[in-house]
Amino acid sequence: MKKYLPLILILAVIKFSVQWIGNYNYGFHRDELLHLSVSEHLDWGFMEFPPLIAFIGKLSYMLFDYNLLGVRLFPTLAGVSILILCCLITKELGGKFRAVLLSGVCILAFIPFYRNHTLFQPVAFDQLFWTLGFYFLVKFINSKNKKFLILLGITLGLGLLNKYTILVWAFGVFIGLLFYDKAKLYKDKWLYISGIVALLIVTPNIIWQFTNDFPLMRHMQALNENQLDAIDPWKFILDQLELLFTFIVFLLGIVGLIFSKNLKHYKFLGITCIVIFMTMWLMSAKTYYVFALYPILFSAGSVFIESLFKKRLNLIYLIAALIVLPIIYYIPDATPVLPIEDYIEYKGLEEVEGRYELTGDYADMFGWEEKVKLVDSVYQSLSADEKKNCVIWAENYGEAGALKVLGKKYGLPNPISRHGSFWIWGFDNKNAKVWISLGNEKPSVEHVFKDIELVKMITHKYAIDEEHNIPLYICRNPKIDITDWWKAYEPHIFD
Repeated sequence: MKKYLPLILILAVIKFSVQWIGNYNYGFHRDELLHLSVSEHLDWGFMEFPPLIAFIGKLSYMLFDYNLLGVRLFPTLAGVSILILCCLITKELGGKFRAVLLSGVCILAFIPFYRNHTLFQPVAFDQLFWTLGFYFLVKFINSKNKKFLILLGITLGLGLLNKYTILVWAFGVFIGLLFYDKAKLYKDKWLYISGIVALLIVTPNIIWQFTNDFPLMRHMQALNENQLDAIDPWKFILDQLELLFTFIVFLLGIVGLIFSKNLKHYKFLGITCIVIFMTMWLMSAKTYYVFALYPILFSAGSVFIESLFKKRLNLIYLIAALIVLPIIYYIPDATPVLPIEDYIEYKGLEEVEGRYELTGDYADMFGWEEKVKLVDSVYQSLSADEKKNCVIWAENYGEAGALKVLGKKYGLPNPISRHGSFWIWGFDNKNAKVWISLGNEKPSVEHVFKDIELVKMITHKYAIDEEHNIPLYICRNPKIDITDWWKAYEPHIFD
């Protein structure tokens, strides 16, 4: 193993360096602001996702405050860990030096991972838990050491506390193991002990779901109605083909696991991966849900390619170069390694009416700081008594997250919002004398208040369309019961 360490270290340093450069630029994404906001309300679950991201967010705050680089260090480390695990799995599957190199290069060449391992979201950790689970599974098959089954259970339990999509992974593994050694593993008590360990870890979240009327179901319904139902099932396949060279290694991984003599001991892994992929497809899952499957198949595909070229091994270096070199140009589209002015030039974007149309992810990283500063200027203009009796009401979780996270340094009151998890944290002070409304349209504020004053329409040349030209109001004298108004919105919190 020692002879592989320098190679794995070099690949890991390259991965870390590119991600680190990308972590410097722009600002927090709206989803990152939500994930950091929930860390201020630690619980065993949230309306949109399980609790692990909040605990990681709290750790990040304790170590780095709300520093962009510090926060994004965690998904970056997850991405580096995935690369290392991919190389280790390759070694466990029987791969030699060139296969280990090729598998690591595939991780470096897989463009979506740069985005996934930049943003502070559950996605990076989901991919890590899938890959770690496969690693422990392969280690158990090779060593028959029961500790790897227990580690597998711990990984599944933590994965469930991070993102429920790992249930699809568990389903695939369950089916795959039926084809391993005539399903003898299902007679081993340690497999069931492993499952009990996973269940014990996730039990607090299950209890939370019960006590909160299963918001997971409501969230899934909203996703199906607003996003998943609109997904073209063939787009799920076509999106994989956009990353042609790495997808070829992905496919060769399945072929190798099913048909290669060198990998016949791991045929069940090929079946597992097919079951997972087909389940995701039939569920009309978003494309990126299945990206967690790529590292294990990069490993298997690299081992298979190495066996195909065993008489001309040096060709693998050429294959690795052909896979990684073409993607270098596209890295600035996946993680913000370029300052915004250079990125605009790189994309050839034209200014239209004082605005640049960035991609959704990048556009979602701009405008938050400016909004918070403006809200603070309005808040500071209030009298001392009004400040004590002021509520800041944001229209969506991005605006509320910005006010909560970035507003800390200004000493702003905690914002309220009727969007997602913010709704369960309540409306603060129903008898507040002054409400500062950010992003809520005129009919919404007129419905609640007798007196409203438009302070400004907030614009930003880089921000996403829905955060451009939004109103900031000062509101007084509610004309409806705030408690009833808040409760009545519950069916719409995921709109």
